[in-house]
Amino acid sequence: MNLSISHRWDLSPAEAKDLQLQLAEKVIPKTAIDPAAVQTVAGVDVSIRKSMARAAVVVLKLEDLKPVDWAVSEAPATFPYIPGLLTFREGPVVLGALEKLSIWPDILIFDGQGIAHPQRIGLAAHMGVILDHPSIGCAKSRLTGEHADPGDDVGSWEPLTDRGEIIGAVVRSRAGVKPLYVSIGHRVDLPGSIDLVLQCTRGYRLPETTRYAHRVAGGKELHLE
Repeated sequence: MNLSISHRWDLSPAEAKDLQLQLAEKVIPKTAIDPAAVQTVAGVDVSIRKSMARAAVVVLKLEDLKPVDWAVSEAPATFPYIPGLLTFREGPVVLGALEKLSIWPDILIFDGQGIAHPQRIGLAAHMGVILDHPSIGCAKSRLTGEHADPGDDVGSWEPLTDRGEIIGAVVRSRAGVKPLYVSIGHRVDLPGSIDLVLQCTRGYRLPETTRYAHRVAGGKELHLE
């Protein structure tokens, strides 16, 4: 794993917001990889309990969504809990988990926001930019923006907009349940992000990438075939 951009994590909230504005300008909202060439995807999730952060990364084969590699990292969450700045609590431990992977995935799917963020730089976009690697935000709830309700059919979606800008998509991944909030992270456009999330969904609301990563972040281990 190589960082394209390295920065300090021990920033004040004001410094963190300034850095977010700088990084948001570096997001590339275009797909930089042939979708047909994608072989592996990874889910990334973070849990924080009693000020200890645990990040999990699980790499899956896209063709069958079976895990082929996984890694975890734990570290104290030293940055305060401030909505909009959660990356500064979670980012260091995410990098720690990514460093342990034996198989580097083609695309990272984060349980969090991409550019669907007040500063246009949620966890998926922030990590994608500093790694300069294709990434997607797939969140369970809305952080900012407005939208109409998508249709109930799987694959139906509506744009998520903020201040006249489309910042993501509200996607129905399973009929009869709440939608997902999908947004560009880095180097994957919005249609490509929606399509990949849906490819990773197998009858549940959450994509398999998130489901596996959530289990591991919660303390479970995976046994690879």
